Amino acid sequence: MRILNFGSLNLDFVYQVEHFVRPGETILSDRLDIFNGGKGLNQSIALARAGATVFHAGRVGSDGQRLVDCLADNGVDTRFIRRSAGPGGHALIQVDASGQNCIILHGGSNQQIAETDIDETLDFFAAGDILLLQNEINHVALIMEKAHQRGLNIALNPSPITASLSDYPLKYVSWFILNEIEAAALTGNSGQADSRTGEQMAGRLIERWPQAAVVLTLGSEGAIYLDRNHVVRQPARRVPVVDTTAAGDTFTGYFLQGIAAGQPIHEVMLKASAAAAICVSRPGASDSIPWRREVEG
Repeated sequence: MRILNFGSLNLDFVYQVEHFVRPGETILSDRLDIFNGGKGLNQSIALARAGATVFHAGRVGSDGQRLVDCLADNGVDTRFIRRSAGPGGHALIQVDASGQNCIILHGGSNQQIAETDIDETLDFFAAGDILLLQNEINHVALIMEKAHQRGLNIALNPSPITASLSDYPLKYVSWFILNEIEAAALTGNSGQADSRTGEQMAGRLIERWPQAAVVLTLGSEGAIYLDRNHVVRQPARRVPVVDTTAAGDTFTGYFLQGIAAGQPIHEVMLKASAAAAICVSRPGASDSIPWRREVEG
């Protein structure tokens, strides 16, 4: 079973700060690091490091060759990455003293995917293959429609949350992989979620889209898998937190690799949680994603 990740490719400018900048405030950063990133790139690297056969599709700008090289160096098939004139996608990320982050994203070439890109890419894949999508590129709804027509199974990480999500054909999604903020936006919940309220939110998603399974990550509260027949509650591992930027992407990659390999869901959740725990103990985005041997060692 092959996995196609039609996703974003960004350069991440990461600023270490004492606290997040407030309205009208100017602060100094302690350090600036530039990483290869984007939720799409991060998740493809997580898939590859977990051992999946993964292809990445998307667009980079004139500054994006290092992103393509990064994917290829990690074992990702990059034949479906096209080039656009002008700047590519990039993100400005603040990481505070506790390791939490906030992100400003600029789409760049990620918003220049053409319908011909979609058709030429999807024609390579077959029914039963997995398509992974985030919400950092254009034409997500169209990609979902065309993938469904070809019989692909769709995994959606609905990040960032936008008004356009309500227009997506979410009835075609096989797996929703999301955090508490994203689940709250889709269910109309508010407030901080814990394992109990998180399970309630996941249940509401199942009620609305009963064809899907829901994988809800809850940070220090762990993660929950829910479908019409199963509930798996996975506690989080306790580790020193350095940077949470790629934690969700790491979890997503390891989860889908396990699904593609046909592993039992409780084993999939355990492995994805262990990988995310290693990730948050390191700085950076894609650089912090562990290899399979580290997770299983």
